[in-house]
Amino acid sequence: MKKLMNALYISGCILMLGSCTKTNNQIVEPSDDANPPVVSTESVGAASISGLNWADGRDNFVDGWVIPSGLTASDSYSTVAAKTDAILNGFSSAVNGVNTIRIPVNPPSVAESWWGSYTAAIDMATSKGCNDIIACWESASSKDCIIDNTTDFWNMWTTIVNKYQGNSNVYFEPFNEPHGYTLSQLTAIYAQFLSNYPNVPKGRIILDGQGYSENVTGVGADSRFNSCLLGLHNYAYWATHSAADWRTDWRNRIGSYGSRTVITEFGATMNSGKDYQNGSQSDNEIAYIVSTSDVCRNDKIASVYWPGLRDNDSYSLLRRGGSGTSITISTVNSSGVFRLRYGWGL
Repeated sequence: MKKLMNALYISGCILMLGSCTKTNNQIVEPSDDANPPVVSTESVGAASISGLNWADGRDNFVDGWVIPSGLTASDSYSTVAAKTDAILNGFSSAVNGVNTIRIPVNPPSVAESWWGSYTAAIDMATSKGCNDIIACWESASSKDCIIDNTTDFWNMWTTIVNKYQGNSNVYFEPFNEPHGYTLSQLTAIYAQFLSNYPNVPKGRIILDGQGYSENVTGVGADSRFNSCLLGLHNYAYWATHSAADWRTDWRNRIGSYGSRTVITEFGATMNSGKDYQNGSQSDNEIAYIVSTSDVCRNDKIASVYWPGLRDNDSYSLLRRGGSGTSITISTVNSSGVFRLRYGWGL
């Protein structure tokens, strides 16, 4: 009953305040009209991260600018800010306890005029108390998970770091799913990132595991990165397992690095009506989602669902409605929300 009352209290606050949630104990911080108060709920895992990916409807592998669903290339800074505010309010209302968004960047998005508008998404999120994971994707035309142009890559990160290294809510993920590199090649890139940006706290750097970010043990074992977080991906379509075997699969990928691991991508079909709360675990996706949430909750592993919002993606947990800056967010699968929050320890 106590848990129910707490949940009802938090939900009510979020609906009234329209804000992104952040850390435990249900603290309401002082606010003004421009920055609505933040209701705090602490999740399990590294940096208490409990997040949603906000992705480009074309996928984040694009040539040119990455533009998360709901934004358009012609949007001004103020328009991006207003749209982001509406989307994050929708996230908080639909998924009580979310405190992090993960958004894509690539060199053109930062080097060209879009950056002047796109920064509003980061600025709005952090002003509302949300963490923002900025992750780099490569272009669609290459898609070999090797940095397309190293000069452009480092120029991009220099611009981002110079602007946001002083903001404690911003996390930097150098390269998404780096499967084009051997472990030694990958760790050399990560070592260069740390050398280039020595003033970024290591606890705000997320280094993707080897392959499709599919195993963190190799990067985690490198003592140069001892204080960095580790990014892990795993999907149901990669294998078919029982629920017990999915739990084993996750733990093998995490190894002894659970306290530093952030599952920055995991997801399954949400628009098919599957019941991830009470459905039969003979279904591979249900077994996977149930086991993922069990491992996150019991082993205290932070997680960021893929995707929280991506237009026309069957995995998307949420759906976008409305128009212009009057964006609405609705839930696609409430049992998926339940399992995600269960994994967050909520």
